[in-house]
Amino acid sequence: MSRKNVQRLAIVLVVIALIVVFKVFELERYFTLTYIKSQQQQFAQLYAENTFLVLGIYTGVYIVATALSLPGAVVLTLAGGALFGFWAALVVVSFASSIGATLACFVSRFLLREWVQNRFGERLKTVNQGIEREGAFYLFTVRLIPVFPFFVINLVMGLTGMPLRTFYWVSQLGMLPGTAVFVNAGKQLGEIQSASGILSPSLLISFAILGLFPITVKKLMRWYRSRKGKKPLPAAE
Repeated sequence: MSRKNVQRLAIVLVVIALIVVFKVFELERYFTLTYIKSQQQQFAQLYAENTFLVLGIYTGVYIVATALSLPGAVVLTLAGGALFGFWAALVVVSFASSIGATLACFVSRFLLREWVQNRFGERLKTVNQGIEREGAFYLFTVRLIPVFPFFVINLVMGLTGMPLRTFYWVSQLGMLPGTAVFVNAGKQLGEIQSASGILSPSLLISFAILGLFPITVKKLMRWYRSRKGKKPLPAAE
């Protein structure tokens, strides 16, 4: 067995082991808003007493969850806003999500690119053409507008020839506005102390922004692409 195949096997085993641990210990129950809200006071106290440790653990969990395409990234983002406040959560989530996405892209590329391109190259033709035609702007657009789930973008981009450094910085910029919207929504959720808080103006405005953001950006990008004579993005199936 070649060295590269040994490395691939090692990565596969590590990924499988982490996913098995996640499932066997039912860790997904910790990735819910109900659990986060029930433990908010304890987390807040722990954060106040061990700020950097808590931020470090949170960052590590976020990176691993994103790299393995595990469910819970949205909840983690909302939880970050609720526990750390807007600016701290925005910085941490922005970097953690971009690093995790880049790791997912790398794993996809290292393990699957040759096989997938040989077997399904024709089906990936649209994506490859988009990368060749527009490069970083193509990724920036699909990051900014939720045409496809983010974990799908991570894996599919790993099957293209885009440099990882380009994937990282474009993802960092493209996901930043959406991250800010979700972090702000999490901050507002964290401030709810009773059922009446659900009707607070700040929370209602946050959720309005959360709902209108992708629609607004999609229309703006469609207008921009039409002005530049660019082809529209493929619709998510």
